[in-house]
Amino acid sequence: MAKRVFNFNPGPSTLPLSVLQEAQNELIDYRGCGMSVMEMSHRSKDFEAIVHSAENTFKELAGIGDDYRVLFLQGGASLQFDMIPMTFLQEGKSADYVVTGSFAEKAYKEAKKIGTVKAAANPAEENHRRIPQQDELELDPSAAYVHITTNNTIFGTQWHYTPQTNGVPLIADMSSDILSRPMDYNQYDLIYAGAQKNLGPSGVTVVVIRQDLLKQVPETLPSMLRYDLFAKNDSLYNTPPSFGIYMIDLMLEWLKDAGGLEAMGRHNKEKAALIYDAIDNSNGFYSGHAAEDSRSLMNITFRLPSEELDKAFIQEAAAQNLTGLKGHRSVGGMRASVYNAMSREGCQKLADFMTEFQKKNG
Repeated sequence: MAKRVFNFNPGPSTLPLSVLQEAQNELIDYRGCGMSVMEMSHRSKDFEAIVHSAENTFKELAGIGDDYRVLFLQGGASLQFDMIPMTFLQEGKSADYVVTGSFAEKAYKEAKKIGTVKAAANPAEENHRRIPQQDELELDPSAAYVHITTNNTIFGTQWHYTPQTNGVPLIADMSSDILSRPMDYNQYDLIYAGAQKNLGPSGVTVVVIRQDLLKQVPETLPSMLRYDLFAKNDSLYNTPPSFGIYMIDLMLEWLKDAGGLEAMGRHNKEKAALIYDAIDNSNGFYSGHAAEDSRSLMNITFRLPSEELDKAFIQEAAAQNLTGLKGHRSVGGMRASVYNAMSREGCQKLADFMTEFQKKNG
């Protein structure tokens, strides 16, 4: 049996062993085709079936209907920072961005290069410890759209409500918490996510877009930036990241077999609670970064009393096969990323290690 660590990296992140094994079994000969998915034509019926399966299973899990399309694009969430305002930020209009972390700020800054945008809220002075409440959002009722980032990977905060925009289209970067819990995806007009945290490997960007928005795409945009062309061609306008889409299809089936979003939401709450309990019961030895009502179930950020202890924690954790725990430089300390594929066993082992490390060093 190959060595497997508990991988707490923020992305690319851990994948279910069963999914990796299924891909391994089909790597050379995909279901009797005599070739790998990596070798087959993206115009073949076999690959078209994979794309259609991934779109349909995503819709089923998310509870959305045929008024949405699910597209599989390239360029990461970062390209969406530009495609969205290039498509929907019409001249004479402004867009509202809720700036709750590093990637939300990147999206905001990119949009500023393209048109008029406004920060509807920006708790940067608190080092993004919390998500603003509805009454703190300064929303323009005539805005072209409202943009939020539902989970902030670096700071460990997460939206636990869907903001009300009074009819203004709501767009969300869900890269780090998509399909991790039950929610009403029908409240969003466009959702995008890099696949490499909850959906599969890096290289694929999933875009969920309401069909009526496709009519707003300017024909003057370059073809590779047009959502409508990708929708018309079932994500096959050009050669797609085919193996990544295949892996997403396997991940979606795994999620469905696990009980869907209700079951995954319970699983994610329970396993995150193991680590948060270790923080809260440490008498201050571990201090969480995020305010309690904004805590992420996907990225758990915390600090130790000193940088020396930070280094010792990382080194000793790695010796216990607990890897990828170093926090981002803007927050420091630790970050445990516990996306869908992270097991309860991994979270329990980390919580137990935290308790033992405190006993030795507290």
